[in-house]
Amino acid sequence: QVQLVESGGGLVQAGGSLRLSCRASGSNFGVNRLGWYRQAPDKARELVAAITGSGGDTRYADSVRGRFTISTDSAQNTFYLQMSSLKPEDTAIYYCQRIDASGYVAWGQGTQVTVSS
Repeated sequence: QVQLVESGGGLVQAGGSLRLSCRASGSNFGVNRLGWYRQAPDKARELVAAITGSGGDTRYADSVRGRFTISTDSAQNTFYLQMSSLKPEDTAIYYCQRIDASGYVAWGQGTQVTVSS
């Protein structure tokens, strides 16, 4: 069974940067899509960024475009979310997601990102 382990969250001042990592293990299938979601208190979970298994296509929420970058290592076992110019409204729990070629969807445990003003 696929397991995703996240790391890299924390407390940062507005304008600062953080990099989240998500390491996958236990998969026997290639990657269809990798993504990062976030959920703020009393809000629905939203897609922040995603990248296709080929790495050729990326998509970003309008609120983070130009500030966040999703990337993956060459083996696609670990993927990242580089967050820059952070704002207080970026405060949320961030979750990584992996959809493999069989359609199986795996989620990370979530990591808290807090941006102070």
